[in-house]
Amino acid sequence: MLNHCRVLDLTNERGFLCGQILGDLGADVIKVEPPGGAPGRRLPPFLNGQPGLDNSIYWLAFNRNKRSLTLDLERPEGRELLQRMVARADFLLESETPGRMAELGLDYATLSRLNPALVYVSITPFGQDGPKAHYADSDLILMAASGVLILCGDEDRAPLRMSVPQAYLHASADAAGAALIAYYERLGSDRGQQVDVAAQESITLAGQSTALTALIDGEETRRMSGGAKLGALRVPLVWKCRDGLVTAVFLFGSALGPFSKKLVDYIHSQGGCDDAMKNTDWVGYGARLLSGELPLADYEQKQKVIANFLAARTKSELFNLAQQHGLLIAPLSTVEDLLANPQFKARNYWQPMTHPDGGPALTYPGPFARLSQTPIQYRRRPPRVGEHNREIFAELGLGDDALIELGHKGII
Repeated sequence: MLNHCRVLDLTNERGFLCGQILGDLGADVIKVEPPGGAPGRRLPPFLNGQPGLDNSIYWLAFNRNKRSLTLDLERPEGRELLQRMVARADFLLESETPGRMAELGLDYATLSRLNPALVYVSITPFGQDGPKAHYADSDLILMAASGVLILCGDEDRAPLRMSVPQAYLHASADAAGAALIAYYERLGSDRGQQVDVAAQESITLAGQSTALTALIDGEETRRMSGGAKLGALRVPLVWKCRDGLVTAVFLFGSALGPFSKKLVDYIHSQGGCDDAMKNTDWVGYGARLLSGELPLADYEQKQKVIANFLAARTKSELFNLAQQHGLLIAPLSTVEDLLANPQFKARNYWQPMTHPDGGPALTYPGPFARLSQTPIQYRRRPPRVGEHNREIFAELGLGDDALIELGHKGII
């Protein structure tokens, strides 16, 4: 869909995914790295435990469908070459601390004069302005600042960080979507604009309604291992089964009550609960608990019935029952489960991709969306450092002699 577009990807690991999404959609994404390779190439874990510029699994995960060009943007000659490339670009992606691109003369105000149609995407921890714009950051800091971290972990101790960093993945996905919106507007106006994405704001949106609770004096959600707390009400969402864990919804109200009824009806049909539990009004049950009409012990006793039912069955058995009877039960999959998942296999989800050194193919997750007329394709494996210098600089009229000289100077 974007095969007529060019993207200059200057991001560090804050924004790798943004460029990859645009590349997956067909854009020619040029990953601009410093001479010697981007720092992200040195992030663990490494393939087969062997460090190397082409062995970082983190790098390999987020840099397919890109070409690599090396350029020292600390040097005037490097910045001049980038400015020449900007004149032909549709998007520029950057993730520097606010103000740094202006110091280099590569900020939106400067580059938009060279190319008024440029869509300039900035991904930062807290945004381009405000009192926290220059604060230090990490995924842990951003998760804490977003309000999401307060929900993670056990209730009797401090919150736990996410094991896989999430904040910049949300920010990068939001940035890609916003870039496309700006590009769509450009189709009518011929004018680009700057897209300002703050990771704190992106991850706060992932908290859904929890961020709004205080505004309406609602019951604030609290963390609970395997579930959540609403005041004194403990709501388990993760349950043990015979061979692992499942997530199962046993709640009430107009949205979820009917699913609890389906689950209890099936348990009753198997002799797992009495008539009184089967005949419970699950739509109105929560209101009776919260009002004090029913003691919380009543819900806790009914939870034991659900727990016993789930514990006696395997993940596969419960998933099949969920599909047959419309129950809100799903297995908590391990990586091995995912690789063997029959649904993924039926849809050819896992995709092979050649390693940069030409070694055995690596197994990649499939496209983030399936498009019937313009399917996402993995056209390019992640590039080696500066692999495409010659072909990209040739577009600027630079031949081998010029590249050799730039190499001697350390600019590429």
